[in-house]
This record gives sequence, C-alpha cells and structure tokens, in this order.
Amino acid sequence: MSVKLDCKGLPCPQPVLKCKNAIESEHPDSIEVTVDNEAARQNVSRFMGTKGYEVESVQDGALFIVSGKLSGSADTPAECEECVIMSDEELSKIGSKTLVFIDSEFLGKGDDELGGKLMFNFIATLSELGEDLWRIIMVNGAVKLAAEGNPCLEKLQELEKSGVSILVCGTCLDHFNLLEQKQVGETTNMLDVVTSLQLASKVIKA
Repeated sequence: MSVKLDCKGLPCPQPVLKCKNAIESEHPDSIEVTVDNEAARQNVSRFMGTKGYEVESVQDGALFIVSGKLSGSADTPAECEECVIMSDEELSKIGSKTLVFIDSEFLGKGDDELGGKLMFNFIATLSELGEDLWRIIMVNGAVKLAAEGNPCLEKLQELEKSGVSILVCGTCLDHFNLLEQKQVGETTNMLDVVTSLQLASKVIKA
C-alpha cells in the first residue's frame, strides 16, 4: 500500500503530524510527502527513519519530495527509541531524564553582552549534571547557539559527543536563515518538543 501526502504550505509541525497519522492509521509499505521548505524536509525524513522506512528526498524546484519505503517486513512494526527492551540499569535511569529548554541566545535580561557570556558559562557547566542530562532543546533565538561561529558551539558539540541529545527548532532556523549554518544537533519540530517535555522527568528553563 502506498500513500501520498501534499503538505505544501503547512506550518510546523503539521507535515510531520500528517505523516505520523498516515503511518499509524494506514501502515503503508511506502509513503511520499511533498513539502516546500528545508526544515520540513529534514523533520519528515527523520520521522520516517524512526518508523523503519528507508528514506530518500529529491528537490523539484521549490518543492521537496520525501519518499519512504519500509525496510524489512511490513508486518513487523518498526522499533522506536522508547520501545526497546532495556536492561535493569537502563530502567533505573528512566526516572532521571533532565531536559534543558533554551529559548534565547542570552541568559537573563538587562545587558546582551553580559547575557551572552552567562549563556556560554551556563552551557559549559551543563556537563556537571552528569548522566542525568538527557536532552537540550533550542528554540527561537537560541538556535543561533548551534550556528557556525557562535562561541557556544564548541561546548554544545562536546555535550553531543558525550551522548546528550540536542534538538534545534527547524522553523526557528529557517526564520533566522540558519539552516545551512547549523553545526550541532538535529533539526526538530514542535511534535518532538512536546513529546520530549512529556518524557522528561525534570525540565530546566534557561
């Protein structure tokens, strides 16, 4: 069974939600989604991948056509991150998922130069949370922290290398024309943001 979705002009996270609903309700062997911006292309591609689809995307003028084909048996549901069988040690850590939510490139209000220095120090100190630090989400002006040339980029890359998940808002990157400059983390959408907030045991708002 094949499904085609026309998601041109839909704001985040509508393309991903339509793709999610189609996969969960119709269980297609293949699915094709047409979107009209790079952030949606990345988000839909990544979502299809988590559902067990082999993903390809091509650009047709101003449009992106994202195609997914089930790898393996269509009767075998794709295993997702939250469905894997975990060891006792891993299970014991489920209760300590700390999420850091950042919505600005500055920490605090009053002076942006000072706020930039404070944000650098904040990110540089996040490693002190140890294994409890699960995920960092960056929205609005905070996506600038993930862009090439930002003083915080190297510290974020170190955190990602240590195993911390970093999600960067695709709509925000597109707004600031930074999609091509992003150097760390995965481009994300509001569905991922809401799901992450639900799964976290603790949220730290920077």
